[in-house]
Amino acid sequence: MNALLAPEALVFIDLETSGANFANDRIIEIGLLEVDDQGVREWSVLVDPETPLSPFITGLTGIDDAMLDGAPTFRQLAPSLLEKLRGRLLVAHNARFDYGFLKCEFKRLGVDFRTPTLCTVKLSRKLFPQHHRHNLDALVTRHGLSVNGSRHRALADARLLWDLWQCWYGQLAPETIHSAIATILGRPELPPQIDPAIIDDLPEAAGAYAFYGEGGRLLLLRRASNLRQQVLAHFAANKRATPLMLAIRRIEWRDAAGELGARLREIELARWSPDVGAQQPAVPHGNTTTELCTWQLSLPAAAGDCRPQLVFADDIDFATADDLFGLYPNRREALRSLRKLADAHRLCYKQLGLDDSVRGVACAAYKQKSCRGVCIGKEALALHSARLLTALARFKLKVWPYRGPLALVERDDFGMREDIHLIDRWRLVDTVHSDEALHARLADGPSDRPFDPETYRIVSRFLQAGKIGIRVLPAFSL
Repeated sequence: MNALLAPEALVFIDLETSGANFANDRIIEIGLLEVDDQGVREWSVLVDPETPLSPFITGLTGIDDAMLDGAPTFRQLAPSLLEKLRGRLLVAHNARFDYGFLKCEFKRLGVDFRTPTLCTVKLSRKLFPQHHRHNLDALVTRHGLSVNGSRHRALADARLLWDLWQCWYGQLAPETIHSAIATILGRPELPPQIDPAIIDDLPEAAGAYAFYGEGGRLLLLRRASNLRQQVLAHFAANKRATPLMLAIRRIEWRDAAGELGARLREIELARWSPDVGAQQPAVPHGNTTTELCTWQLSLPAAAGDCRPQLVFADDIDFATADDLFGLYPNRREALRSLRKLADAHRLCYKQLGLDDSVRGVACAAYKQKSCRGVCIGKEALALHSARLLTALARFKLKVWPYRGPLALVERDDFGMREDIHLIDRWRLVDTVHSDEALHARLADGPSDRPFDPETYRIVSRFLQAGKIGIRVLPAFSL
């Protein structure tokens, strides 16, 4: 038995659930085998999800509402289940699914559940890279395993994992399997000041992460398609003595269903203070003030006379005002960009408000031969205004095109997580994970968050690409 335990006591587990979404669905059956020096012990139980099952789940598992009538709830089972899982390596096929459901169920009870997990899909790929298919049915056929009970019932599938484990140890040297397990578990040595429990907490999901140093100073902020893999890669043996690793005092992350969520989480972390544990004002990290501004074309005082006027986010809503061009953190950057645009398109400094010399005198740009002379009557106002509009066109801000908010629906590659990003006037109001939570947030009314340039750019880019589900919602009730 000892040769099969590499490197610790094991629990082979399989769950049946009411669906694949962590946030909305519930566990309906648990089957597990505890394997240690004392032998193998089986445990199986039906779980009341406290919600009716769909015909699809009943057809898949053979479990119906009548079978669950009178079954214990997860709350009732939690103490005994925790005792069986504690101190063991949890082994599951597609462990992200089973571990994710367990964490969510325990979280609803206020229990911070964490344990090391091993995915037999990953282990099979590592041990047998010559094969392309590693789902459980394919492995049963490939290794000639017999199914004792019905597939898609928890205990029967947990038994299959134990049979598969023994089969692998019969075919391969234990050292080969132990090495593959160590690689998959990816448990590097963390700096002493970092809580080693994060190794078990890091999810295999998209998102963003940040490293903080003394005093909450941001050291590193990045997005990731796989948070666990990318964060732990920083702590490889050859990187442990780098200045960054030695300076880290805290690690924060926010997981997401996909790329849009990861980008929004990156913005969130950029404004997160680990010391106070709260969201800070929407300004770049390290800054204390903002003068977010844009150029607005004023109404012509004379035919064809367009002039840019600097306006600030504190005074108007950039999401609903028309004829806005460019986003700048302060007046100085706005003026610098306008001057650069004028030089590139031979526009008049005086007409743009960049030169306050007296009327009838050529502007500085004309003297440098980079203005066509509208300031002294050598170019028609209408022609200059047309060239100004052409130069500004690619910087034009998009007016929020909907009467109410949007729900942008993003799902992960496995269909186990759904993020509903509630967006209103280019602002992220909230990210929720169910229609019930969405309706509850809508009932709270619109957000008072300020206009954020990065959120505007990201959301507008995703809407333009058309690669995300969109639901137009009624306007907020005021």
